[in-house]
Amino acid sequence: MSKKVEMNRIKEVLQQQGRTQTWLAEKIDRSYVVVTNYCNNNTQPTIPVLRNIAKVLDVDVRELLISTKK
Repeated sequence: MSKKVEMNRIKEVLQQQGRTQTWLAEKIDRSYVVVTNYCNNNTQPTIPVLRNIAKVLDVDVRELLISTKK
């Protein structure tokens, strides 16, 4: 079984801002289940959806991604 790769920080940013996954789901017009899958890195949002999430959270899109460089 392969190890799940953490690719986004959506959950962390929501926690930092004191916002919920339900709130984000409403703002980006996606279901709670879809947003939960994004937050748990089970699935990844498309680039346009990721940009929309960044806009809603008022952060640079890069803040939502885990860097590939150390």
